[in-house]
Amino acid sequence: MLTGRESLSRLIGKRRRFLPNLQSILSLPIRSSLNLLSDKNGGLTETESSKGKVEISSSDLVTCPVCGSKVRGEDYTINSHLDRCLSRRTKRKLTQRTLLELNFGCSQSKLQISSDESEQLLSSDLSKNCSDYEENVTRCFSKIDPREEKSHDQGRQFPHTESVKQIDVAGSAENPISDGRANTMVDFSALSTDNEESRNHMDGTADSISGMAIDTFIVGRKFSDEKEVNLGANISLLRDPDNIKDSNAIKVLSASSACCKGYVISVPKRSLDAVPIQIVCQNSIFNGKKGCDEFEALHLWQKALQVVEFAKNRPPNTTKYQQNFCLLLKEVLTSSPHLFTKDKKKFIESFTSLSEDSQRLFVRLYTRKGPWFRLSTIMYPEICNPQQAVKELSATGYLYLFEDTTKLHDDEMKDLLSLLTVSELRDILCTLRKKCNQGSRKQNLIASLLSCYKGGSCPVLQRLILERTEICIRTSPEAESLFWRAERLFFLNGEQDLSAFLLVDLGIVKYPTYNCIILEQIFSNESDLLAYEEAIEVAQVIDQSLDENNFELVLRCIMIADSRISCCPEKLIDSTSPDLMAIFRSCFSASWVYSKVILLGISFLECERRYKDAIHLLRRLLDCFTCDTRRGYWTVRLSVDLEHIGCPNESLSVAEAGLLDPWVRAGSRMALQRRVLRLAKPPRRWKTPSFSVSLKRKIVEVHIQGRPLNCEAGRKSRFYGEDGEQCGVEQLALQYYAREGGWQGVHTESGIWMTIFGLLMWDILLSDVPNVFRTRFQTAPLDMETDHFYLARKSLIEPQLQKIHDGLAEEILITSWELHMGTACRGVNWDQHSLSDLRAAVSCIRGPCLASLCRHLAQDYSSWSSGMPDLLLWRFHGDYKGEAKLVEVKGPRDQLSEQQRAWLLLLMDCGFNAEVCKVSTTGTSP
Repeated sequence: MLTGRESLSRLIGKRRRFLPNLQSILSLPIRSSLNLLSDKNGGLTETESSKGKVEISSSDLVTCPVCGSKVRGEDYTINSHLDRCLSRRTKRKLTQRTLLELNFGCSQSKLQISSDESEQLLSSDLSKNCSDYEENVTRCFSKIDPREEKSHDQGRQFPHTESVKQIDVAGSAENPISDGRANTMVDFSALSTDNEESRNHMDGTADSISGMAIDTFIVGRKFSDEKEVNLGANISLLRDPDNIKDSNAIKVLSASSACCKGYVISVPKRSLDAVPIQIVCQNSIFNGKKGCDEFEALHLWQKALQVVEFAKNRPPNTTKYQQNFCLLLKEVLTSSPHLFTKDKKKFIESFTSLSEDSQRLFVRLYTRKGPWFRLSTIMYPEICNPQQAVKELSATGYLYLFEDTTKLHDDEMKDLLSLLTVSELRDILCTLRKKCNQGSRKQNLIASLLSCYKGGSCPVLQRLILERTEICIRTSPEAESLFWRAERLFFLNGEQDLSAFLLVDLGIVKYPTYNCIILEQIFSNESDLLAYEEAIEVAQVIDQSLDENNFELVLRCIMIADSRISCCPEKLIDSTSPDLMAIFRSCFSASWVYSKVILLGISFLECERRYKDAIHLLRRLLDCFTCDTRRGYWTVRLSVDLEHIGCPNESLSVAEAGLLDPWVRAGSRMALQRRVLRLAKPPRRWKTPSFSVSLKRKIVEVHIQGRPLNCEAGRKSRFYGEDGEQCGVEQLALQYYAREGGWQGVHTESGIWMTIFGLLMWDILLSDVPNVFRTRFQTAPLDMETDHFYLARKSLIEPQLQKIHDGLAEEILITSWELHMGTACRGVNWDQHSLSDLRAAVSCIRGPCLASLCRHLAQDYSSWSSGMPDLLLWRFHGDYKGEAKLVEVKGPRDQLSEQQRAWLLLLMDCGFNAEVCKVSTTGTSP
């Protein structure tokens, strides 16, 4: 994969269906000093390239034998494309039958859900579970702590004092909404006045509550034996302690032998809607006739009153995903009203005035892949009348209907054709009297119809599609754009979407508790946000173009990014100034996004051996971004590319200048030092650099031999272990150390160290620092990978490091584990490492060594969070004393990377016992 591709894909997140600025990206002239679309003579290859569709002669294209796509005929391009295709280990797409036969099941305890799977989760699992939220069991009340929930809802009613708030999503107790306004502290105890009154009202004797009536609802009748609900029908309530989903559930019965009785006061129009009822506490139960004892009756009645108070602010018929979506919109409009025009705010606010069915249908369509949907296939149990909902959404501008008179672009026609089945596509081809191969795949049939449509020989294609699909709908571009903006402002990243709510609701993810102290807005005005959105569109276009092998459009996106950052270079930021917090806020700027596009473009150009163009872009990045930890990688690549074009003197000068840059760190600094030692030989340089002594330090090496299972170049080495089972080089090394020295350990690389760091520094990670916590779905502060993290918390970090230095790390680790077990936190992996392994590792590592390592991670997390040795080993000498060792394992054809070498030397400086274990095949000399 190209360098920077994965990072850019995470930034983009789920690809947008509509790009508002797509036409300008494809057509507007580019003011860039770099002309990547020039031929050998320097002229533009094709004037139509500005439209994003540069024609290439068919003789210059070849067909890939793996995926069947067309690629350019250069040897390097063909080989690169084949490498990518073969790495997928498949020669054709999975058919629907194959997909249905796969086993997607997994136990919830081991479930791991990534952002890439969020769409599948929301579109499939949600369809199964959403109705369970309100219809799963015939009960009136849910398991809620009403005092906390009341405080939660009270917090929503004070938008002027919500800049600082308690956030605990997983606990579902205190989740007030931030408006991002003035720096005001919220005292949640002050919001509990009404709650305390309710508690005092609920406390009492049997006489005080006897005959009291309250209005509430029956939520859900999925398991009801009664088929109909009649006005005035008598009901009674009983506890349901055997309910496996909620031991505090309450059953609604038609019998009269219960503590509380009532009757139906209204019959809902739809069968699954909440049923309004009134319940009365019966006096007879306190006279010992039948039912429950007085204590149980009082407790049950108190809980009923609490939940009724809580439910007043929550519509009973609102589905969970609908409620989450409305909450997202409300919070964004409250916290960032300056980023929306009056008309846009009015459009978003109008969503809550839509009918329940319309809201649910829109959220369903918005979270599905689409973009087009056949109305005849839309069936959800919670949506009673989808046809009426479509009419309302279409009238209010949320949906767009496909009609026979609608003019469609080629891409829209392709999406509509994909709605048809193979038999329907063949039927259309037969109707048009076109050649139809019975064995053709769906994509081939669509391509045949599209070629007819583009050529103008099939003007009736739209009508033929409409005859088979009937009504087709899609979300409107305006709604799609505004709600995408709201979602991005809410989560502040592309990896999270509405499925994050679902993960919390299902108990799969539990987010930590922290305070949001918002003093400054990330986007000061709408123009900054629009520029950021356009930059993400350019990033999506280049990402899609790489998938489609549209290299001309890739080059155009690189030129656009180059022209954008040349107009707005980042200002110099002094590493000792308070303005250092601007570094982590710069991640939300358009120029930062364009820098990631250019980085991907540099990797693409280097693969194409266009080193001069890559050098131009690297110089542009280094000129425009003066305070960025990526400067180290950029400098290394610039020095390497200069050597590629035969400029060793300039390459050496770049490497020497890079060593004077304070932002060049860790593995990048090591790489530049090694380049200087290699290039700075007489007559270029006569003096040996001062760092040569430390760089040439010997790292202890241990050589072992193994019986190989495979010796194929380009594949990970496999060996037979001592037990005869197949294993990798790391497992083979673990077996060797266990046999030779009695070492215990784990193959973890950086994982166990990130877990130890997160647990030891838990309270510091979540401490009260302004502007670093802005959403309820964060697992780390926004500045964690910047220099601002350490400088802003130095007074907290140093005392904690002193405790670790003094040998209290194991105690801190145990306490943090017990208090926060299962809570999501950056770097902490609860499933991979057990508490016993973590305790053993921490107890065997001396306090000064561990404190020094944690200090480096706190000061520069982004540079040191990767590349650590493969193995962490430990062994005890007696009951309390032990020693630890870190080992980097290398196979027969592996070499140490610069980052790994930097880590080993750093660990040696910190006092660790570190070494390299080289595995060779049996019969070869080490």
